[in-house]
Amino acid sequence: MIWDNDFAISVFPLLLNGLWVTIEITLLGTLLAAVLGLFFAVLRRLAIPVLSRAVSFFVVFVRGTPLLVQAYCAFFVLPAYGISFDAFTTGAVVIGINYSAYMAEVYRSGIQGVPQGQWEAATALGLPGARTWSRIILPQAVRTVVPMLGNYLIQMFKDSAVLSAITVVELMATAQAIGSSNFRYLEPLTMAAGLFLAISYPASRLVNRLERRYAPQH
Repeated sequence: MIWDNDFAISVFPLLLNGLWVTIEITLLGTLLAAVLGLFFAVLRRLAIPVLSRAVSFFVVFVRGTPLLVQAYCAFFVLPAYGISFDAFTTGAVVIGINYSAYMAEVYRSGIQGVPQGQWEAATALGLPGARTWSRIILPQAVRTVVPMLGNYLIQMFKDSAVLSAITVVELMATAQAIGSSNFRYLEPLTMAAGLFLAISYPASRLVNRLERRYAPQH
């Protein structure tokens, strides 16, 4: 099969539409994962036995099962129990919940990295728990984990291609649809790979800069 420039140019706008859906679902998933991950990390730090065990089980379960299986269950099994959403919403929620398990561990490492003296100082000053978390602990913890969160955002952007399996019309699904309807896969799949790279490579360079900026000073 030989590369056809005219065909590639004609389908490029369709791929850009798919790319926009990929970006939207990545941003929504990242927002959900960042909020849920932080919530789970704080719950584990509070060391309330029942909640800590529930969060630990959730993290192990999500990290131990494939994203594709979770997406299939959410899209094809939950409707049998009266819970159903459109493919886009299901994809954003599934990928957000999946990555929240990973981000929870990142936040937890950041919280554990806050010196014990900071906790003791807050207690000595008589600060309430909510203020200790919001003013002292979380600003320090989040700052140290920003580069790692950035890495997960890039990984989520690439993993969003899995959601084509549940009919989310993102970049990969668009490339597949163009290929199957025109019996030409060379151009759409090559351009889809190029668009993924065009976003993920600059993003990874930015994350590297953040890692150098926030690296511990010795």
